[in-house]
Amino acid sequence: MAQQDIRIGAANQGDGMTLFEAFTIVQENFTELYTDESQGEVNSIVAGTGVSVSSATGDVTVTNSAPNATHTGEVTGATELTIASGAVTNAKMAADSVDSAQYVDGSIDTVHLAADVITQAKLATQFKTTDAKGSVSGAQTLDFGAYQVFTATITASTTFGITNAEIGMVKDLYVTGSYDLLITNGKKVAGTYDGSVTNLIQIVAQTPTSFWYSISQEQV
Repeated sequence: MAQQDIRIGAANQGDGMTLFEAFTIVQENFTELYTDESQGEVNSIVAGTGVSVSSATGDVTVTNSAPNATHTGEVTGATELTIASGAVTNAKMAADSVDSAQYVDGSIDTVHLAADVITQAKLATQFKTTDAKGSVSGAQTLDFGAYQVFTATITASTTFGITNAEIGMVKDLYVTGSYDLLITNGKKVAGTYDGSVTNLIQIVAQTPTSFWYSISQEQV
């Protein structure tokens, strides 16, 4: 029930409530105050630490005697808190809380790579793509940093130069055409070039500028 007001009217005009009506409202208001537990209202307050109640006015004061308490242990400080070195352990981290966004260059070494995780799909494009050159002649470039396989048909004497090579790279050149063929800084290991058929020339980088190669053809 909301508080009921007593109509007192203008002074000495006789237009206010009768005493019976006024005290009826007073009684109803008191009744509600004494039965306020059913309304979920506060009946009384017991003062405790940081809480004081005025017996004269009923005012309640809440204070915090230590608003900037000093913390000790793994987290220290009063205003700005500091986490102790070494306090954040795996046990304190949520599952899957570290992902690729937290990785930095060099943070993953071979010891922590799971077995068989490097698949063909994970290889860079320079180890799984083909540079189909078509008909060529003169000076040509094999970009070891961009392709794994090179194909060409030479229509005149052709020299293949190699760029962006790194030690140990092995690349495949499939070539046909009955003309002279030269690989810059290349040393032939075995095989003879036959321009009437497709030749597989496998090239190994001994250094970024020195190469060994072998020539073979399909065996029938």
